[in-house]
Amino acid sequence: MNTIVITVVVFYLLGMIGIGWYASMKIESNDDFMVAGRRLGPVMMAGTLAATEIGGGSSLGVVEKAYGEWGLSAVWYVLAMAVTFIILSFFAPKLRQSMVKTVPEYFRRRYGNAPGFITALIMMLPLIGLTAAQFIASAVVLQVMTQWDYTTCVLIVSIVVTVYAVLGGLWSVTLTDFVQMFLIVGGMFIAVPYALDAVGGWEVVKASMPAKKLSFTEGIGYGTIISLVVIYVTSFAVGQEAVQRYYAAKDEKAAVQGSLIASGVYVIFAFIPVILGLIAFAMVSESKMDAKLMEQGAIYALPSLAMATMPSILAGFLFAGIISATMSSADSNMLGAGSIFANDIYKIYINKQASDKEVLKMTQMSMIMIGLLGSIIAWFNTKSIITLLMFSMTLRAGGAFFPYIVGHYWKKASWAGAMGSVIVGSIAVILAQQEMLTFLGLKPIFLGLASSAIVFILLCNLFPNDNYSLELKAV
Repeated sequence: MNTIVITVVVFYLLGMIGIGWYASMKIESNDDFMVAGRRLGPVMMAGTLAATEIGGGSSLGVVEKAYGEWGLSAVWYVLAMAVTFIILSFFAPKLRQSMVKTVPEYFRRRYGNAPGFITALIMMLPLIGLTAAQFIASAVVLQVMTQWDYTTCVLIVSIVVTVYAVLGGLWSVTLTDFVQMFLIVGGMFIAVPYALDAVGGWEVVKASMPAKKLSFTEGIGYGTIISLVVIYVTSFAVGQEAVQRYYAAKDEKAAVQGSLIASGVYVIFAFIPVILGLIAFAMVSESKMDAKLMEQGAIYALPSLAMATMPSILAGFLFAGIISATMSSADSNMLGAGSIFANDIYKIYINKQASDKEVLKMTQMSMIMIGLLGSIIAWFNTKSIITLLMFSMTLRAGGAFFPYIVGHYWKKASWAGAMGSVIVGSIAVILAQQEMLTFLGLKPIFLGLASSAIVFILLCNLFPNDNYSLELKAV
């Protein structure tokens, strides 16, 4: 069985590299590389938005949580994303109108060099963590499939993702994301009937677990659901891997439509990994699947379930789908980090006279370095993808959300407010994460956002924008 599965996945990986090579033929400028020439229509934008955020957390991570303590309520990990992109659709026109390439570029042109530089550093670090999280998920799949050493699997995944992302930039990432979206949803959907047949039907699944695991909210809790929505809205609104799609939309209408279509995709997808996680739990409870397969962690639930229940060729497509989910997020995070370094650090502080082609080359070189760093982190962390993801998203959102979003609407927003907000909010998140500070027993994101908002409003009123304008400075 392994030979057939591996063959399918190998052809898929080679296909992704082929798409990257094809996309590289379309790259003529840095705008082409970073924002796909600003030519994405609503369907392409929706596909790449959905594929970007349906990653290791939304596939392997949700199956893991459904198998474990969250049960059916793990569906909210993805449904919260659907709510998020409906909310972001209201901001989409403003994001597209800014005509920037990166979030730090907006900070620099709206508030000045110092806020732009601080934001670039804060945005880059989480993207490295997010890249590593997706490498972890992809490597886990390869390890279960092949029985190869985990480190070898990380190396293979990181090389493939880095190669096709570096070749074609956002255009390459968009094309591969569009293909990967069908593999993600289709591959996991096909797995459901086979898994149900193997366990003996849905009645067996329900009978094998406590009532709490079948609750729509009890396992995860209302507090976590609210926290997820807050984290997603604030993080995706400032996350380079997400807003880069809005920058790349062909117009404001396409940006809004793409966001809404992506939300619909999340609603369709949300229940699939949860059902698979519950079936895996039932399979182990009914002794129809070896519990030893999960000894290294419940993160192995989905690939183990596939190997135990599906025909070889279909298991291969499922594995391709799982790897699609993780790779489609890893490439976007890598591109986001590389774009920020080249556009907002190299071009502004290291080589101010850099040509468009030099900035493009630096973007590619920095993406290679991000891939290497992500690989190193992945080698040492395989325990919980969702924990790593949630902290990474919280860190970047804690300080940057208010000056970024409010800056599009409030003329008083100023240098002092942006600097204070970014620094105080980010520090608050770190201190809360380390349990050195608490805020009404809530998640760290709430302390970060509250302190950031207070500082931002206070300093913008004390030291308002001299120009009293929403206009960005010329490049």
